[in-house]
Amino acid sequence: MFKSLFRPKPQSRRASSTGGRMVYAVGDVHGRLDLLDGLIGAVTEDYRDTGREDPPVLVMLGDYVDRGAQSSAVIDRLILLKAQAAEGRFEFRTLMGNHEETLLHFLDDPMAGPSWVEYGGGETLMSYGVQRPVGRAEPEAWEQARQAFRAAFPSAHEAFLRQLELVVVYGDYVFVHAGVRPGVPLERQVPADLLWIRNEFLDNPHGLKATVVHGHTPVEEAFVGRQRINVDTGAYATGVLTAVRLDGGEPKIIQFSKARAT
Repeated sequence: MFKSLFRPKPQSRRASSTGGRMVYAVGDVHGRLDLLDGLIGAVTEDYRDTGREDPPVLVMLGDYVDRGAQSSAVIDRLILLKAQAAEGRFEFRTLMGNHEETLLHFLDDPMAGPSWVEYGGGETLMSYGVQRPVGRAEPEAWEQARQAFRAAFPSAHEAFLRQLELVVVYGDYVFVHAGVRPGVPLERQVPADLLWIRNEFLDNPHGLKATVVHGHTPVEEAFVGRQRINVDTGAYATGVLTAVRLDGGEPKIIQFSKARAT
């Protein structure tokens, strides 16, 4: 299934404006704190090498939780980064992914649990010390799991997830988790598409006068195209976490993997 989502290799493209900012956009982390820490280090080094002194922008494209084993620790790290950004060291923007939306849904509705654990929610529960129900559990078991999860889920984590953004714009770049509905103006896009859309967006011109930067759909290599950039390289499965640097020139791909670091 993972390989079926792979898309063509990068296309040549024109440079787009970032409104004068240096922006780094990070793809889907999925519970891989080790990769996130390594990539933040690589981004920091890259920024120092540019010689710029204005604060950069760090955009997280969503899907911080599920599949990997360290979802709770990833959210802790993002909260720390947000606090550091408040000191003026950099600007920090965090987008919601479909996995965060589903986690929040489970906090309120136990019957969101069965589908959630099918695509990684079980690992998130375990990262908070909560056991997932076994097999085809009854609704009562899911309610017990929901109550245990809510009791274990820090209020700071819930507050962080509930303030996540759906869209961020810098110059000619639009940052979303999954993509946009083709032919629909940005101001009329709906959350369901921004968080979940796939083939309709990937296979058709979106019609916006912008380059859309997104994750959500894993690709074998980061995709840098004329209309969109995809930096989801399936970190939980490949061990490779990807970012793109945008500064008005040619986009630069930055990656970290444990294999390359050893």
